[in-house]
Amino acid sequence: MFAGDFGVGELLWTFFWFFLFFMWIALVINVFGDIIRDKELKGIGKAFWTLFIIILPYFGVFIYLIARGNGMAARSVKSAEVQETAFREYVQSAAGGSAQQLATLADLLDRGKITQAEYDDMKKKIVQG
Repeated sequence: MFAGDFGVGELLWTFFWFFLFFMWIALVINVFGDIIRDKELKGIGKAFWTLFIIILPYFGVFIYLIARGNGMAARSVKSAEVQETAFREYVQSAAGGSAQQLATLADLLDRGKITQAEYDDMKKKIVQG
C-alpha cells in the first residue's frame, strides 16, 4: 500500500485504533498498579488477579473493574493524600528549621546579644544552606 492510496478516512480509523490500543495499555497498567498497591489484598489474591489478567486479558481486566473498581478510586485518592502529606511534612521540616534559626537570630539581635554585622553574616549562612 502506498501513501497515495491511504485516504483521510483510513487515516482517521488508524488514529482511532491506535488511541484505543494505548488506552488499553494505560488501563492494564492502572489495574496492575492497583493490584500491587492494594494493602487489603493478600499475596494469593494478587497472584490470582495477575494470572487472571495475563491469561484472559480483556475478560480479566473487565471483571477486575467490575469487582474492585470502586476501591480502585479510593486507593488512588488515599495514595495521593499520603504523598501530599509526606511532601508537606518535608517542606515544613526543611523550611521550619531555617525559619526557627532566623527567628532565634532576630531575637538575639533585638536583645542586643549580637551585632547587626554578626546577624547579617549568620543570616547569610542560614539562607544559603
